[in-house]
Amino acid sequence: MFKTPLSPRRRRTMATLLLAPALLMASCTSSAHGTDLRNPDGTVNVRYEGAANTVTLIELASALGYLDGIKLEWVGNNSSGPLSIQNTATGETDIGGAFSGAVVKLQEAGAPVTAVVSYYGSNDDYFVGFYASKDSGIKEARDLIGKTVAVNTLGAHSEAVIRTHLKAQGLSDDEIGQVQLVVLPPTDTEQAVRTHQVDVGALSGAAQVHAVKQGDLREVFRDTEVFNNFNAGEYVLRDDFINEYPEAAHSLATGTAKAANWAASHSRDEVLKKLTDIVESRGRGEDVEALQYFNGYGVGKNAPISDEDFSRWIPWLNESGIVDGEITPSEYYTNEFNDLANEG
Repeated sequence: MFKTPLSPRRRRTMATLLLAPALLMASCTSSAHGTDLRNPDGTVNVRYEGAANTVTLIELASALGYLDGIKLEWVGNNSSGPLSIQNTATGETDIGGAFSGAVVKLQEAGAPVTAVVSYYGSNDDYFVGFYASKDSGIKEARDLIGKTVAVNTLGAHSEAVIRTHLKAQGLSDDEIGQVQLVVLPPTDTEQAVRTHQVDVGALSGAAQVHAVKQGDLREVFRDTEVFNNFNAGEYVLRDDFINEYPEAAHSLATGTAKAANWAASHSRDEVLKKLTDIVESRGRGEDVEALQYFNGYGVGKNAPISDEDFSRWIPWLNESGIVDGEITPSEYYTNEFNDLANEG
């Protein structure tokens, strides 16, 4: 049986009931969803949240036939990683994905979840960039003091990256505190920057490619300047789900890794054709034209999780009050269910 070791800090958190009631209920029941997820045909029903006008890695894995024994059930869309994994922890979904730091934060709150495979990252093609209007005069970190920066959600990738970057560029804590983060959906960020509703916007994926193609924006910096290429976020599963359906956990983790490799090893035309077929066939009234801006998933070969995926965020985790001192990365993840993780 799979068991996740609890750090002294997490044991104290759970013991003192600082946990949100919904998370506590999830941690104290044998099944957070309350029903058997196994279908009459033997497959396991897995509820997940998608994203509009694009295809997530588990959706691609399913379409490629890599999710043996799994029947995916779409329950809606979600653009917030922290909310995605919280929904998994409370049993509203069975799999969710978020930035590594958000995974740490949720587990430190006592949530019974474990990261099982990387599902996005940053590389030369897919990365989070921070963009300003060319006429703004914003060119470097110090120019951000007193300015507004749009991010898709707080406590996630963009916030951690910008705080880390500003610190590395020599800004004081007081100066960093003067950089105001504003939450905006990625679909609204480009226009907000162009109309000077915000000074800078964090953009990635299709929204980024579209914005850059239109011109008149300046890239101030990108996350790969801070950490080089890296895996940035993981899919998590509830521990009760892993214990009840280990074969499903294995299929989800390994299938995701296979899908990531497939996307990275096939031509852009082949990938876009597959993604278009998926979006058109699911009938959600989406804009397939948006797929022309698809630029990958950014995740490294075989989608393994490493200690560094968590340890690189220690300074930000400490400054944010999420943890106090060092962490033990292995407490937050396992590669046990990803058959490709150790293939190199």
